[in-house]
Amino acid sequence: MLEFRVVARWIVFALFCGSVVIALAAWVVRTRRLSPFSALSRTLRSLSDPILGLVEPRVVRAGGTPAQAGWWLVIGVAVLGVVLLSLLDWAVGIILQIAGAADGGPRALLRLGVVVTYNVFFIALLVRVFGAWFGAFEYSRWTRPAYLLTSWLVEPLRRALPPVGMFDLSPLAALLVLWVIERLLLSLI
Repeated sequence: MLEFRVVARWIVFALFCGSVVIALAAWVVRTRRLSPFSALSRTLRSLSDPILGLVEPRVVRAGGTPAQAGWWLVIGVAVLGVVLLSLLDWAVGIILQIAGAADGGPRALLRLGVVVTYNVFFIALLVRVFGAWFGAFEYSRWTRPAYLLTSWLVEPLRRALPPVGMFDLSPLAALLVLWVIERLLLSLI
């Protein structure tokens, strides 16, 4: 399993290095560091243009210039690589936790269920809080599941706790209540 993670990291690193080479090749030709009519320039353009042709329309739609496409490719590959590696590590960790809990018997599976349930509610509360900061409230397509998961706990706390200035402390109180419930359940199991 660890070899798979190492291979994935090397693949992401190779893709990142490839995107840097493509961005540098496009930059060298566009800034006329090389003669645009030389054989080397034509070769570099023939290698970089098909890939940058996929990125350029998105950069232009976002308000950038086509000359920035190479560097946006580098940033995009780096960010996506980190996200994919993080998701891979998370998935491998979950699989190892489930395998360990299955070996531990029913009590270990029950404890894992409590921890996973707590983590789901914790993430839903975070999505709810960060979504509110960016203007994505209850009826937003992206935050609706978080509101559905946490409203049963946050709304009664919101009625009981008055807001402190512009801050709503009910999600924080809900997080504290969830943590106490998780600790209580784990101590009973």
